[in-house]
Amino acid sequence: MTQYTGGCQCGAVRYRVELDRLEPAIACNCSRCQKLGSLLAFAPRETFSLERGEDDLTEYTFNTGTIRHMFCAICGIESFAYGRMPDGTPMAAINLNCLDGVDPRALQTTLYDGRSA
Repeated sequence: MTQYTGGCQCGAVRYRVELDRLEPAIACNCSRCQKLGSLLAFAPRETFSLERGEDDLTEYTFNTGTIRHMFCAICGIESFAYGRMPDGTPMAAINLNCLDGVDPRALQTTLYDGRSA
């Protein structure tokens, strides 16, 4: 696993996360991800550490309410979300656009059809 740092645009929210891989990045077409332009990677929840900004986070859920979309109340950027993998394991969904030193447009991507899920 490789450790990355990331956060929101204004810097109020900062985190560390360990990821096995960045590629293929997941491009989801659900009503939220498509509008945000998120590219995602998923990490076990225990490898994610919120370093700063817990009090600056606002939570949004929709549809089944199982994914807790966390965004900065100051700048509005959703840099991660909390949820569960299909097997029930707690996970963090990382918006690769928000990782330091990563060019998400250079990553191979794969489409997830969240609109039909």
